[in-house]
Amino acid sequence: MRVLIIGSLAGDLGQAARIAIGRGAKLDQADGLDAALSRLRADARVDVVLCELSHDIGRLIRSMTGERILVPVVACGSGNDPDAAVAAIQAGAREYLPLPPDPDLIAAILEAASGDSHALIARDPAMIAALRRAEQVAKSEASVLIQGESGTGKEVIARHIHRRSRRDAGPFVALNCAAIPEHLLESELFGHEKGAFSGAVARRVGRFEAADGGTLLLDEISEMDIRLQSKLLRALQEREIDRLGGSAPVKVDVRILATTNRDLPAEIRHGKFREDLYYRLNVVSLHVPALRERPGDIPALAEHFGRKYAALNGLPYRPLSTSATLRLGGHGWPGNVRELENTLHRAVLLADGATIDVGAIEVGSGGHRRPSVDGAHVGVTSLVGRRMDDVERDLIIETLTHTLGNRTHAASILGISIRALRNKLRDYAAGGVDVPKPAAGVAA
Repeated sequence: MRVLIIGSLAGDLGQAARIAIGRGAKLDQADGLDAALSRLRADARVDVVLCELSHDIGRLIRSMTGERILVPVVACGSGNDPDAAVAAIQAGAREYLPLPPDPDLIAAILEAASGDSHALIARDPAMIAALRRAEQVAKSEASVLIQGESGTGKEVIARHIHRRSRRDAGPFVALNCAAIPEHLLESELFGHEKGAFSGAVARRVGRFEAADGGTLLLDEISEMDIRLQSKLLRALQEREIDRLGGSAPVKVDVRILATTNRDLPAEIRHGKFREDLYYRLNVVSLHVPALRERPGDIPALAEHFGRKYAALNGLPYRPLSTSATLRLGGHGWPGNVRELENTLHRAVLLADGATIDVGAIEVGSGGHRRPSVDGAHVGVTSLVGRRMDDVERDLIIETLTHTLGNRTHAASILGISIRALRNKLRDYAAGGVDVPKPAAGVAA
């Protein structure tokens, strides 16, 4: 986790920096915006920017957007100035961090930025077997294709492979192919030279160069446009990349890990994924089982999330009652570990008494179980007479409310890409619809 701080490290911002270091972050610091932009161009490993309100955050974000630098910006300022917080968010800041800093809030921001929100907990034989296979191949240089449903913890396994590899002293760089617009993905992967496009005022290294000597994770690789897949294949074959607008190739030494929640052979048959790239990535295949396939992990994960969100919300830890544990074990978990995490976050907030009882466990009727005929008939009948667009909008908003604002989890439940979901939410917000925001401690 790499954090760039813009501003003086004296005072409250310095305290925030010390907390971030204590949470395992690596820090870089710039006194002003020009120095910060230079660092962002040179280091694609920066995960989040913390910027003091005394700087022109609007200008920073406009410059980053023009240069295709896709790093979230968190505005930092006095908690006594709500107008400044609103202005910073309107300027494009992802979050607002009031100063003096709260350690738990900083932890949540860093976790959301890094994407490393799931604990590596294995108690069930199915997950233990997957973990054993991961450790078998970790020391090699082979590419690994990690497959599994959304929310199962594929990135957690990828980070574990890197930590157990011979490249563990090098960088681990992750790129979510589904979260970045297609027209920006090539620049993000390979970097660009000055003048490569309008707004490219200086050279910027991409994720391949940032991962040199380490590991590059291509998360949800199936979302990559097939035209860009050919350039990725060449990079893997030749171990060199071409920056946009560059005149000579750049050698890179990178191990590739990739994840997918799709059936890639089926994508190949439909002309959406290159067969030669599939075989290049799939030297070793690793399947992460769905949560319903590893029920032995549910109690341990539930305890972990119960402790985590009790601490985050300043509440005492309360264990799950027997009936609550049985309720969790009887659910189908279509959203996997992400859904379990949100369920426990909600339960921690709703529970009263010395334990988390079944009344605080709000889950569906069993995930993958089929509804009764009568229930299905009533549900469909209630939709007659409504416009399809309105039904879709209400379903999306209700699902987002259920996931406490977590866009990735909602997209998984709805069966659409995160990019498609974000586009719809943007349209809804522009039309005046109240779109749920992520709850405290919940990643967007």
